[in-house]
Parts: sequence; C-alpha cells; structure tokens
Amino acid sequence: VQLQASGGGSVQPGGSLRLSCAVSGITLGNYAITWFRQRPGQGREAVSCLRTSSGSRYYTDLLKGRATVSANNAKTTAYLDMNNLKPADTAVYYCAARIDTCSWATLEQDYWGQGTQVTVSS
Repeated sequence: VQLQASGGGSVQPGGSLRLSCAVSGITLGNYAITWFRQRPGQGREAVSCLRTSSGSRYYTDLLKGRATVSANNAKTTAYLDMNNLKPADTAVYYCAARIDTCSWATLEQDYWGQGTQVTVSS
C-alpha cells in the first residue's frame, strides 16, 4: 500500500494550491481519505475527509470554507484544493486512509502518506 502526497510549495497569502494523494495497493472506493497537517512544533491536526464510498465530505474549522476535498473518477487519487491561504496554514500536509469511514484521530488511520510542505509567505 502506498499513498503519495504531492503538490505542496510556496505561495503568497491569498494564494491557492492543489494537493494530490495518489493511492495504490488498496481500493480507494472502500476507504476514507483524511488530510492532516502538522505545523512546526505541533501535533497533526485533521483538516478534511472524503468518504469515497458515499462522496461525503467533512471539514474541520482549520480550513473550512477555504478547502475542497475530492477524488478522481477512477478513484486512484484524492485531492485537497485550498484557497485564500494564510501564513498560519504553513505546515506539512499528510494524507491518510482509513477503511470505510472518516475519523479525525491519527491513531485510527490505517495508512499514511509522506508529507508535502506548504509554505505561505509574502
């Protein structure tokens, strides 16, 4: 099983980014993909979740209203589109997979991808 996160980079405040999480070794349609972020010196915080079996989307307050989670039709890649980014959004972003349902708990994720760095700075 492999989750490959990509798409991070440096953007100015107010900018946008699309993060991707390419999934192999599991059937994404049977899993929920949760995006987490970890800011320097802090623990991982859940940002959003897509339950691919139902298409249900969930967001925490961290990026609510500024993010959209989705997956491609082939259900091989999940996306996190972020807009109006702020310096406080600077973090390493991770994708994780959990069988069937969403959970904000890091310990309840089955698989993790490596992180992708997002830096928001002028």
